[in-house]
Amino acid sequence: MSSTSTIFTPFTEEELIPKEEKLEVVKKGKTFSIGIPKETCLNEKRTCIIPDAVQILVNNGHKVILESGAGLGSHFPDILYSEAGAEITNDPKVAFSQDLVLKINPPTEEEIEFLRPMTYLISALQINLRDKDYFLKLACKKVNAIAFEFIMDEYKQLSLVRLIGEIAGSVSILYASELLAMSNGLMLGGITGVRPTEVVIIGAGIVGEFATKAAIGLGASVKVFDNSLSKLRRLHTLVDSRVPTSVIDPKELTKSLRRADVVIGALPRLNLPPIITEDMVMKMKKGSVIIDITIDNGKVIETSELTTTEKPFIIKHDVIHCGLPNLTSRMPRTTTKAVSNFFLSYLLGYDEEGGFENMLIHKNEIKQSLYMYKGRHTKQMICNKFDLPYHDINLLIF
Repeated sequence: MSSTSTIFTPFTEEELIPKEEKLEVVKKGKTFSIGIPKETCLNEKRTCIIPDAVQILVNNGHKVILESGAGLGSHFPDILYSEAGAEITNDPKVAFSQDLVLKINPPTEEEIEFLRPMTYLISALQINLRDKDYFLKLACKKVNAIAFEFIMDEYKQLSLVRLIGEIAGSVSILYASELLAMSNGLMLGGITGVRPTEVVIIGAGIVGEFATKAAIGLGASVKVFDNSLSKLRRLHTLVDSRVPTSVIDPKELTKSLRRADVVIGALPRLNLPPIITEDMVMKMKKGSVIIDITIDNGKVIETSELTTTEKPFIIKHDVIHCGLPNLTSRMPRTTTKAVSNFFLSYLLGYDEEGGFENMLIHKNEIKQSLYMYKGRHTKQMICNKFDLPYHDINLLIF
């Protein structure tokens, strides 16, 4: 047999890595503490845990340390958390020095200094808003970091991304209707005898699906673009074939944009060029609205820019542009409840496995959600983008 012949094997490369013999793992007991710091950037109103979830965690033997005011943006005052069993602190350093830190936004450079080595940080990453220094500073603290964007369930679904995407899709249409009424007095929807407003959605994933459902529910005329035929087919089935769909053909897209009253960008474009060019935007109707939902993962629209809660939109070429990276923060209580439900089940799974280290060993999907393990960078995509040394997580955790 020639040396170049291919050897077929039913095993994956990961399964062929030699593993050390494992002894019985003794569960360590429920001794870990959860820190919930107050969000300080992007006028964030969401938080990760509601008081009811705190009560369940405390009853299961966990300790919850909440920074005073962390739940106010979501209309959960400190007294509700205190009555549920949480300890309230005025010092952010105390919240950041727990075994597990739960945040919505990534920590600032100052907040990274508060983290203890070898602890766990779970937050969004919003990779398009990060720089190399963020990862280097985090690595210096030798923490284990998990990003919302990478958290998978046992079915290999990005469960938390899906959950927040469902809310973001619906919120984008509701907010677009506000902006449209403000810009040119149009109601987003259809009324007897009046032509319905036209909505163009770029992306047929979860965000696009819920934006489509919300727009149809209001009576708008919707068209969806995506380069994935399988996603378009799935969406077509979900909405009973009531929505015309198309692959991203510049000529067809330009034609639809000229008629559009609202454009929703719901397709991550990490390291990829925008789909809607400035020339296309210039041909759009005066007073129309663009909402670029996935702007923290790359622009869908060339002219869109990051915006803030104080100044949520800008006007370019007589078109309103909204680029809020935390759009679901406009509905903070609903989002907080949804995120809290997810984390409650996630954290209670810790008890069953006897600690995070055991969860990482036994559950491959949780292992893959790490982008940093004890200060080592473990996500190839991040390492390529920021020129960082890459470490295969399967060689670090057996």
